[in-house]
Amino acid sequence: MPAGFADLEAQLWLWLLMMVRPGAAFLAAPIFSAAAVPVQLRLVIALAVGMAALGVTPVTMPADGLTSVVGLMLVGGEVLVGLALGFAVQIGFAAAMLAGEAIGNTMGLGFAGMIDPASGASSPALGQFLSVLGTFLFLAIGGHLMLASIIVDSYRAMPPGGAMLSRDALNGLVMFGGNLFAMGLTIALPVGFSLVLVQLVMAVLARSAPALNLFAVGLPAALMAGIVLLAISVPYMADGIVSALEAGLSLSRRLAGG
Repeated sequence: MPAGFADLEAQLWLWLLMMVRPGAAFLAAPIFSAAAVPVQLRLVIALAVGMAALGVTPVTMPADGLTSVVGLMLVGGEVLVGLALGFAVQIGFAAAMLAGEAIGNTMGLGFAGMIDPASGASSPALGQFLSVLGTFLFLAIGGHLMLASIIVDSYRAMPPGGAMLSRDALNGLVMFGGNLFAMGLTIALPVGFSLVLVQLVMAVLARSAPALNLFAVGLPAALMAGIVLLAISVPYMADGIVSALEAGLSLSRRLAGG
């Protein structure tokens, strides 16, 4: 082997190790984990972030390589840290989908579904609408750049083979998942509460006029009221989505500190 390529194999193994944490984070984070994003693109971005992180902290490879027991444990720790960083942001992003499901069920659109390009599964129409809105807002606030910066900064507190996530950090991630429902209902509150009032009015009409066909009148009324309320409340719902995304990014940054 020529002298200039003597350390090429060791350098490739080092780059492979540095790709693990960003790759795991992008696997769980919003937008990057979408089925429409090619795997090759995710690998290139993970390599770029990993090479940037390599300049932050020196990394020592296991003496027996990554295929040894020590190497596999090292890779497992990197995967755990990356998944935690990306999943924290995903929880904040999922609040928009939860809000869409709550509003859609109240409007009577629970049966209307479409394919979610991010997961490939069926999702409610309004949930998909708010998910797309959340994607635009995530890019508008620079969330993708913040996530890359958080991943790079995590190597300072948790270098490969060094300190890992503490029990308190993992417990904070679990507790933040419980806030997902609160954030989703907060986003849906302007429209959802008004639609509940519409449903109460329909119930009063049904009691006062038993001959009235509630399904023929109530569903169009709730649907029309929901569309009008959505048009009015979207700016306020966008503020709630941004707050949920910022909360996810803030938790991810705290996790990056170990």
